[in-house]
Amino acid sequence: MMLPLIIEPADLHTELANPALRIVDLCNEQSYAQGHLPGAVSVTPQSIMANTPPAVGKLPDAAHLNALFERLGLTPDTHVVVYDDEGGGWAGRFIWLLDVIGHQNYSYLNGGLIAWKAEGLPLTTEVPHIAPVPHTLHLHPKPFTMSLDDIVSRLGDESLVIWDARSPAEFRGEKVFAQRGGHIPGATNCEWTQLMDQQRQLRIRSDAKAILANLGIVRGKDIITHCQTHHRSGFTYLVGKSLGFSIRAYDGSWSEWGNHPSTPIEQ
Repeated sequence: MMLPLIIEPADLHTELANPALRIVDLCNEQSYAQGHLPGAVSVTPQSIMANTPPAVGKLPDAAHLNALFERLGLTPDTHVVVYDDEGGGWAGRFIWLLDVIGHQNYSYLNGGLIAWKAEGLPLTTEVPHIAPVPHTLHLHPKPFTMSLDDIVSRLGDESLVIWDARSPAEFRGEKVFAQRGGHIPGATNCEWTQLMDQQRQLRIRSDAKAILANLGIVRGKDIITHCQTHHRSGFTYLVGKSLGFSIRAYDGSWSEWGNHPSTPIEQ
């Protein structure tokens, strides 16, 4: 099936009966229990992170991902649609995971659960029964991820744009959630929420491309995005993909960079 990367609620509603569809709900367990899209499977945000301090947001290991995607009944023909209820951070991170495992059939529900509810579309509390599909995944992180050492080796490279999706206060080192505060030298700050349309249920802003162009985040550059734990930058990764950017994630993010004893830092 061919669905766009960014799918609107009304368009997804017409596809709900399609057996090739697997809808993944990345809200918390309480939200899922209160009501979710028909057929949606719950995946908790914590289950898509390594959760190993200090860099808790790194890619989980292959065994963990095998178990996750086995539970979801993923096959090469499955078209995955992801959503959350906070603007797309967790959903975008899940799309990054799909990239890493080599699964290219996916869409993001624009505006997520908030937009779905605003259009009066159906919700259910029924939990679907899904037959597990055994997996032996082969992870391909390199095309979609940069490591700390990769970034250090390219500092000062004008073809690389480091997109920091944290708040301006974190970027300036005024708010610190690691041993050290500040930002990666040469990084550009565009907080993730700046690209959410507050008037349209947190959909991706229609002028996102222009906002980013004003900051030098454009096609033709090699873009790496991060935040504190690669949660907020899940959304910026998704936005970059939707605009056709060459974009990768730094999953170690500031929880790794800011806790490393010798990484260079600007404030």
